[in-house]
Amino acid sequence: MQMSGPGCLFKVFTLIGIALLLGAGAALYSTVQFLDSAATAQGEVVELEAHRDSDGTTYFPQVVFRSLDGQSHRFTSSSGANPPSYHTGEQVEVLYRPENPGKARINGFFSLWGASLILAIMGLCFSAIGLGRTLYTLIKKRRQAWLKASGQPVEATITSVERAAFSYNDVQPFVISAQWQDPASKQVFVFQSEYIWFDPLEYLDRDSVTVRIAPGNPRQYWMDISFLPELAN
Repeated sequence: MQMSGPGCLFKVFTLIGIALLLGAGAALYSTVQFLDSAATAQGEVVELEAHRDSDGTTYFPQVVFRSLDGQSHRFTSSSGANPPSYHTGEQVEVLYRPENPGKARINGFFSLWGASLILAIMGLCFSAIGLGRTLYTLIKKRRQAWLKASGQPVEATITSVERAAFSYNDVQPFVISAQWQDPASKQVFVFQSEYIWFDPLEYLDRDSVTVRIAPGNPRQYWMDISFLPELAN
């Protein structure tokens, strides 16, 4: 059986990206719902709560405000920064739900939309990597299918079997290299196989391999390694 390659990793990237985008949408919806029923009040930053981790220190403002019923409330903003975005004693506008004043937010862009923005950016990055790889794979397969059907077959001399320059799950795939000289231009072209996730040396019972090239452009090619039995299974 051929071992699953890095394509699985890119599928995971796509799924993570979709999950993050769904989270961004949920956070956006939650904020919109919050704003629809929120009351406003004047608050004051009374303390900067420091959270320390391996990346440094992040400061989250603690705010005191009075709700419409005259009750005093204190909350810590879910949005922090370094350097601090607010200073002690600063007056800020507070948004809160009258039925639950403890769940209040500072009326600022990042306090309201920061979670949605971060999740959306991360989701787009992961999705772009995963979907970009998927699109590349689809285009590559279509080109290979065209070359299999319409490419000009040439016999290239096998020159080496080497490990690729990367590894996946601590396994380095193999690559068969072969070369062919264009009888018209006398130019030598070097071809490489797709990644092979087992050692193909014991199956190499030939000195040459068929390569199908695009007419007039040998740099577009597909190497036929279907003679390898493990690929056929």
